[in-house]
Amino acid sequence: MSGQAEIRGRLPHRYPMLLVDRVTHVDPGRALTALKAVTCNEPWYADLGPDTPEEGFGYPKPLLVESWCQSAGVLATWEAPNPDVLAGQVMLFGGMTGVEFHRTVLPGDVLEHRVRVERRVDDTVMFEGESLVDGETVMTVGRIVMAFRPADVLRPEAS
Repeated sequence: MSGQAEIRGRLPHRYPMLLVDRVTHVDPGRALTALKAVTCNEPWYADLGPDTPEEGFGYPKPLLVESWCQSAGVLATWEAPNPDVLAGQVMLFGGMTGVEFHRTVLPGDVLEHRVRVERRVDDTVMFEGESLVDGETVMTVGRIVMAFRPADVLRPEAS
């Protein structure tokens, strides 16, 4: 099991966009299970008024995908961590297909992200998996592609 120190040692994300709380299982290079507790203290809930219906508290779908992708990033960097986006290899989101949402995620839910490496080709990794709440699938991921590129190649040339 891994907590915030190890997660922050692998991802450059920080509050409010660090969306992985804990890693409960890792099989390096193959699979990972991570948790994200959804709470009403997150900034995206700050402006909801007292008349907001329950469905208005749905966790934003882009953030659900982002949280799952961050879990994939932890798996991809497990054996070679580099949270510094100014040096070494930079993690880039390449694209996604087959992402389906099955039910709304609400504050109080604990997301269990299950990530599996489908395929690795050089510096590109393809993942698949799902997210569950209390054993119920809330999102399935057909494929997400992540690429790694040298930071110095991505940095604009000094003028």
